[in-house]
Amino acid sequence: MTQLQPDYTLLTAQISKGDEHALEKLFLSLKDSVFNVALGYVRNTEDAEEILQDVFVEVFHSISTFKGDSSLKTWITRITINKSLDYIKFKKRKKRFAFVTSIFSKETGEVRIQGSDFNHPGVVMENKEKSQYLFEAIDKLPEKQRDAFMLLKIEQMSQREAAEILEINEKALESLMQRAKENLRKLLSDVYEEL
Repeated sequence: MTQLQPDYTLLTAQISKGDEHALEKLFLSLKDSVFNVALGYVRNTEDAEEILQDVFVEVFHSISTFKGDSSLKTWITRITINKSLDYIKFKKRKKRFAFVTSIFSKETGEVRIQGSDFNHPGVVMENKEKSQYLFEAIDKLPEKQRDAFMLLKIEQMSQREAAEILEINEKALESLMQRAKENLRKLLSDVYEEL
């Protein structure tokens, strides 16, 4: 039995008026999608869960700024990507700080993010080690190429939806995707025979 999509226009209006029940409906409808996008970026379930919460807090507080130029799901996916990127930057700053303080104090260790202890539902690979190499290579792509690849290949979104989220046209998205694939082929030439 398929679940009916909620009326996002109605939910938007209700959330704008502070209706937490409407926010809960929206959360239940989109939580898996938001979690998967965040997980694709941070590759750690606890971090993805934290981002999931941050996204819906942001949605609740800034729903009045949603103009309807795109779908509500697209708007929320953009928030998710931005929160994920901010979280990654925060973790990197935290790691640098921990490293610097460890120079002066033996009690302070470096905080490390383990890339191999996650299971992303969009990654269908038998060999976890190869998926780790893939995500490490994706991290080395320029930001726009990385976002295009993540949305199309990992999240398996349509070109139209991904282009809307990235606020570019489909032709520009295809170009980004082509460059991303070429760069990944170079980065992974010794790991994969064919991407």
